[in-house]
Order: sequence, then C-alpha cells, then structure tokens
Amino acid sequence: MSMKKILFSAFLLQALFAKAQDIKAPSYPLVTHDTYFSIWSHTDKLNESVTNHWTGTDQSLLGLIKVDGKVYRVLGSAAKPFEAVVPAAEDNSYDAKYTMEKPSGEWMSESFNDASWKTGGAPFGNDRSEAKTFWDGHDIWVRRTFTLNKPEEGNIFLKLKHDDDVEVFLNGEKIYTAGCCAARYTYVPLDEAYKQKLKKGQNVLAVHVVNTGGGANLDLGIAKEPAKDINNDVLVAEQKSVSLKATQTVYEFTCGGVDAALTFTSPLLMNDLALFSRPVSYINYSVKANDGKTHDVQLFFGASTNVAVNVPSQEVTTQRYTSSGLSILKAGTKDQPVLQKKGDDLRIDWGYMYVAVPSAVKPVQYITREKDAVASFVSKVANTNSSATNGKALMLNTVVSLGKVGNDAKEQFVLLGYDDIYSIQYFKQNLKPWWKNDASQTIEKELAQAATDYASVMKKCADFNESMYKDAEKAGGETYAKLCAIAYRQSIAAHKLVKSPQGDLLFLSKENFSNGSINTVDVTYPSAPLYLVYNPDLLKGMLSGIFYYSESGKWTKPFAAHDLGTYPLANGQTYGEDMPVEESGNMIILTAAIAKAEGNAEYAKKHWKTLTQWVDFLTRDGFDPANQLCTDDFAGHLARNANLSVKAIVGIGSYAMLADMLGEKATAEKYKATATEMAKKWMTMADAGDHYSLTFDNKNTWSQKYNLVWDKVLNLGIFPKEVYEKEIKYYLTKQNAYGLPLDSRKTYTKSDWIIWTSTLADNQQDFNALVNPIYKFSAETPSRVPISDWHETTNGKMVGFQARSVVGGYFMKLLESKMK
Repeated sequence: MSMKKILFSAFLLQALFAKAQDIKAPSYPLVTHDTYFSIWSHTDKLNESVTNHWTGTDQSLLGLIKVDGKVYRVLGSAAKPFEAVVPAAEDNSYDAKYTMEKPSGEWMSESFNDASWKTGGAPFGNDRSEAKTFWDGHDIWVRRTFTLNKPEEGNIFLKLKHDDDVEVFLNGEKIYTAGCCAARYTYVPLDEAYKQKLKKGQNVLAVHVVNTGGGANLDLGIAKEPAKDINNDVLVAEQKSVSLKATQTVYEFTCGGVDAALTFTSPLLMNDLALFSRPVSYINYSVKANDGKTHDVQLFFGASTNVAVNVPSQEVTTQRYTSSGLSILKAGTKDQPVLQKKGDDLRIDWGYMYVAVPSAVKPVQYITREKDAVASFVSKVANTNSSATNGKALMLNTVVSLGKVGNDAKEQFVLLGYDDIYSIQYFKQNLKPWWKNDASQTIEKELAQAATDYASVMKKCADFNESMYKDAEKAGGETYAKLCAIAYRQSIAAHKLVKSPQGDLLFLSKENFSNGSINTVDVTYPSAPLYLVYNPDLLKGMLSGIFYYSESGKWTKPFAAHDLGTYPLANGQTYGEDMPVEESGNMIILTAAIAKAEGNAEYAKKHWKTLTQWVDFLTRDGFDPANQLCTDDFAGHLARNANLSVKAIVGIGSYAMLADMLGEKATAEKYKATATEMAKKWMTMADAGDHYSLTFDNKNTWSQKYNLVWDKVLNLGIFPKEVYEKEIKYYLTKQNAYGLPLDSRKTYTKSDWIIWTSTLADNQQDFNALVNPIYKFSAETPSRVPISDWHETTNGKMVGFQARSVVGGYFMKLLESKMK
C-alpha cells in the first residue's frame, strides 16, 4: 500500500469513526444534487425503510454486507415482495369497462350487463403522460373482469391507486372504501371473508371513484405474498450512530464481527462550481474487524431504475460497459420525453442514471428485477453475466469483494450519477446543465474525474463541514449550527445550475410541494442568506432571470414578476396572481445584499433602470399595501399588511444604499429620507402598545416582522433599535412548544421566518429562546419528510411544503455575523 493510501485511510477513519454530532432530522439527505436527483432516508435508521425521492416516491438504494457468508442489510429495505394475481397496469396492461355517467341498477354485481359501457386501457386519469384512458370528470365507474384458474391461498391484497374517494366491490360485495386519495400504490390486505369471494373462473372487480378536485386517477389489481421471502435470510445490521453534516451523512453499523461505516457525500461546495454542478455522489463503505479476527467481506450496492422514471410503470433500458477505468451500469426510460412534463409532484423521466466503480477492484455488475436483487446476492440466483436488460423497476447491482478484513479498515466507494441531457427550458430554448458548458464534456468524463478526485474531494468536504459548523456555532450557538447542517444540502438541491443564452449564470429554484413554480422571487428571498454567505454569484443566478424577463420586454408590468413559469419550463409567469409589493421589494433588497456582500454595486448598476422603476412603484404603492398576497400567500389576501409595508420601506432604503455606493449622492439622500419618513409614520400607524400590529387597522393583532432583519443586517439605519426590542419582547410571550406562530391568525409558523425574526434579538438568550423550538420540531415532528418550513407550533406536524430551498434562510444569523 502506498504512503498516500495509508495517509488517506487514516484520515478517512478519523472522519468516519469520530464522535458524531448528534443531529436529529425528520429525513436524512443521501444523494442531493437538484430537484430531480434527490434521494433521502426518512427513518432514523438507514436500514429501516426504502429510500425515497424527496416527493415520497420509492427510489430504492440497497446496501448489503456479507461477512463470512452471513448477509447484513445496512442501506434501505428491500421492497415487500408481491406476486401479481390480477396484474395492475404497472405490471401488465389491461382493458376494463367504464362509464362516466351514473349507471342504474346493480352496476357492481357479477351479472350486470355492461355492454353499453366503453372499453378503455388502464390506468384511468387526467395526467395524459400516464393515463391510458383520459378521465377528468367528477365520477368514473369501472368494471374489470378477470379469470382465475384456481382459488388463491395465502395472504391476498387489493393493489390500488386512486385519486380521490374510492369504493371497491369484488363479485358484488364491497371490500374497500377510502376518502381522499392514494397517489401511489397501496396494498390492502383482504380478510378471510373477502378472500372467499375470489373463485375459480370469472370474477369482477367494480370500482367507483369521485374526483373532488386536482388530480384524478385509478388503477387496481390483486396481489399475494410469495410462500418464501428471501429477505428473511438477511440480517439487519445494528446501527450505532448517524452523523448529519453539511455535505455528508455518515452511518455506523455493527455487522457481526466487523464494524462498517457508510458515508453519503454530495460535494456541494459553492466555491468550486465545476465540482458543485457535477451530478455525481459518492457512497463509501469502510469496514474493519471489531473482534481482533479476520473476516471474508463482500459489499453489495443496488440502485433502482426508478431513480430515472416518473412512475414505476415506465419501461427502462439498461446497459453495462466500461469507460476510462470505470465499470459502469446505465439506465433510463425507453421513451426519453425530454422536458415534456411540468409540475410539482413529478420525477425526471428523461436522461440516464449511472452507477460506477473503478474497474481495478474487479467488481461484478449486473441487472435484475428490483424484487430479485437481494436474492441475487444472498443465493446468487441472478444471471450476473447480463449486460443489457429492458423492463420495469429493475435494479443496477454492484458487488465488490474486500477479501480478508482485519483491524485495518478497507474501503470502497461507488459513484451514483445522473445526466439529464437538458435541464431547463428557458423562454423556449432548452438549456444543458452547467457542467456541460464545455461541449466536449460527457458524463463518463465527469464520473472518471469524480473517481480520480475522490481523496481530495473527501478532504474538502470534511474541511467545509467543520468550518461551516464552527462558524454557525460561533454566530448562533450549537442548536443553531445543527439547523444549518440540516438545511444546507436541502436548500441547494431544490435548484438547478445552468447558463442562459445571454451568458448569465442561472440558479433556478423549484417550489417543492408548494406549487411547482420555477424561479419564484418570494422563494429566492428567504433562501438568499445561504448563498450570500458562500457565493453571491448563485444569488445573482436567482435574480438574473427575473431581471431579463423585465428588461427583454417579455414582462411589461411596473413591478417585478412572481416567477418564470412551472418547473422545469421557464417560459414566463404561470402563477395566477401578481405580488407587486412583495416581489419588487424582494428584488431590490437582495440586489443590495449582493452589493453589501461583494463590497461593490456593479451588479445593481447593470440593472439600475429596472431597479429605479421598481423603487418608484414601492414609493407610490408600498407603504400602505392594498389587498394583496405576500410571500405567505397560504394565509390569504391581506390589506394594510404592516410587515409587507416594512418590506417596501426597507426596499426603498436598500435602493438608497445602492445609489450611495454608485456615487449618486442626491438620489441616495432622497430615497433615504423617504424611507426614514415612512418608518416614522409606520411606527405610529402600527403601534399597538407593547407591540406592532399585523395590519394598520386592527390593533388587536400581531405578526412576526421578519422583513425588519435587512435593516439590521445591511445596517440601513431606517428603523430605531427600540422597534426590534419591543417586538422581540412581545414574541417571547407568544411562543408554543414548537415555535413562534407566524401571526395572530393561526398557530402555524414558518421556521425560516423565525430565524430571521430571532436575528433581531440583541442577546443570545432571546435568540436561543426563539430558535430552540425549531430544532425541537426537527427532532420530534411525526412528519418524516425533508424538513418542512411550514409547521404547526402546537403539535409539531407539517402543515404543508417539504424539501424547499427556503431553509437557506436558516443562515440569516450567520449572514448577520459575516456582514458585521
């Protein structure tokens, strides 16, 4: 072994087996690059559940370690095996009788004459990309006739996907009913009485679904558990710890006579955009004996081809090949519908996923059905010589032998990458990902470079993890630093980095589970602190598209747009209503924050005419806002919103700061005077005694004035310090177990805004009092999703939203520290 190898192994052991920071998260990031390539574990133990895309759809990663012939599971949970008795559409296409007009008579009975009904292929629904039979009405009735050659024994399940309310009949008897929806397949066990309704010969499943709004779909079948489950031959490794850091999640296990560490690294280092944009994560196994003996060790890593589909019913093609010293498995959909879908609850179904390992370690790579992957490693029943396979829900499998393992750790990394070919459509032009700015670049080159850079990347990530945590801890304390570690990868992975046709860097967000918009200004606004701390160019990349929209004449209104479209199509605003004061204030404030972070106003100078138009709008219409939405649009319209008024005032003050930096002293004095006068008037109109009100016209209300934070962070000097002090003192009387409510209307909150509000405090004690309940929410919430920024303060449950970029706002306290 070379000295370099020895030194790196020593470093890795120190990094992996050091005392972990005790950070409890609702969900743990594993592979995080963009909104489509984003895989998480939603249980505290890595081997307790199937890994998911952030939307909750299964995207299974499977990790096994064989020690002296015994197999231990460390990563994921093999999907429960089911065999199709009556295949659903994802298993095999089928036709059924249907009607959208309410039928008369016993439509659910076996003897009902459905000859007048139409015949259509399943699934049924209003998503044309998935449904074989289009249905967007209020009701649909479906009858599916099928034949069994013999009665079925064992555990039988109704396999069902429906949106919305459903009732299901088997041979005339109601066997299931449910409200709302099951957007993904559920398996409903049939009790003995219902099983007896299944008979040899002809049977009928009859279903009625009511579409109450939004999505509409139906598919169903019948499944059973196999007599023998190979998963029963696999031992569950004992997880000893999990450590969540900015760029890495590290798990430690005991597998019999060996200890193992599994490290997931997405090297999202903002000071190196080539590395930052490389769509490749590392999964590293490190194994050493814990009993002084030597052990035969083999490693298994599997990645489901569901990583490359929107729905599991899509057919994929796979390939095995070698390139640049790597052994590679590749998979993608057969149809490759590039940039043909837009919306929120979607996964990518174009481009290709890759699993790669150095050829020098002599890996065995092969493809199986996902449900056969475990058996392929446990009992070697799979055809490991396969080089290409077509099908659905396949698994890309890699096996590496570590040979004899003793007290000295042995390790192996696997690369998981994704080439989306084209990432974004920007005003009708398809844009490639940032890493393809060099036309000669290929995913194989990126994978090879990732393998070559492994040691240096691990050290850079470890160094950054430590420095980020220490800086956050210094700025706001240990609990605050933990929240920053939780937020870091999540915020970044809700964006995509591309270059515009005009040559501008674009860093475009997606409104994850809020409405699916792309480059929403009031999502950029709360996200901004993270990027101001580590690379303001990325914040410019969130603003430049909005500036272009106005300056190109495509957006003609005198205020800033809300968004650029619905992800991934940035062809113009699709949100149904403007937020004129909100978005104009946001754009000006963030442009000023960039100038403060960089020490110059050159970016503002490029867009001065547009900024001037927007500040004049705020001067006219911002102080006492009309009935309109703000960034908290979920709370509804509000007139005379005092916090929105603060945004307008701070926006005007920010413009004055920019004018001063550009040497336009008279302009600076004019707008500074305007903002200062407005602030004085605001203090009178919003004064409610011991606090300031939610609206100017109702003194019996209150709200978090989180927009005030920019006056402090940018040192604008518009509002007196006593405004902050009065508000903080009042907020401390309004807290619940899981945080400070957003305002007096409801008990829910936005955690990003709480961090902003807490930054107004002038002492650590008050800051901690406001921030600690957010971490309590993170540690105790029953909502196991990438941390939600909108939760209930009384019980810690998510209200809505998950995996959003806005948690970048958690870095506001660190930004304030950096700006001083």
